[in-house]
Amino acid sequence: MKWTSALAIFTLFWVLSAFLVMPFGVKSAHEADEPLVPGQSDGAPANFNPKRILIRTTILALILFGIYYINYVNDWISF
Repeated sequence: MKWTSALAIFTLFWVLSAFLVMPFGVKSAHEADEPLVPGQSDGAPANFNPKRILIRTTILALILFGIYYINYVNDWISF
């Protein structure tokens, strides 16, 4: 596998992982008992931390890509 193909597949895993990781650990202002700012939605996150999401996303993407690459090398599942 070329490194550009591996990078493209890792990027796909990373984006998928970002959507899987984002909803976990986020509380709304109502759940966190914080006052709402005028114009703020009731469901808007009160404790959004992008650094934590990036770290979790990268770890999950590395795990998924590792499983994919091991399968690619050992040809466990093929068409």
